[in-house]
Amino acid sequence: MDTMGRHVIAELWGCDVEKLNNISFIEQLFVDAALEAGAEVREVAFHKFAPHGVSGVVIISESHLTIHSFPEHGYASIDVYTCGDRIDPNVASDYISKGLGAKTVEHVQVPRGMGPIRVGKLEVTSLKS
Repeated sequence: MDTMGRHVIAELWGCDVEKLNNISFIEQLFVDAALEAGAEVREVAFHKFAPHGVSGVVIISESHLTIHSFPEHGYASIDVYTCGDRIDPNVASDYISKGLGAKTVEHVQVPRGMGPIRVGKLEVTSLKS
């Protein structure tokens, strides 16, 4: 394995507004996405905001899946982080995108545990006190 993990960060646009505001649907979708990818679900925590929106996390043995939904914009930000190379985070990310009916998906995959991340001319490193 070349990395300690892979982190998929996705922007989902044009999603089904009703689904984005349905905590029960989103919670089940995320658990199913984790299982579809072959992950082992450990804990599940979701919160419904008033008047709209859902945030939540599925903790898996291999790391996590998270969402923040914005039904008023038909948008959701999700991330799927898996440690090791047994679980492909793209499988879970794609499952979620399809489940929410996203019309546009923008995503990046970030290798984790390889040292400093270089973005253009910037170098992101840990801060030391």
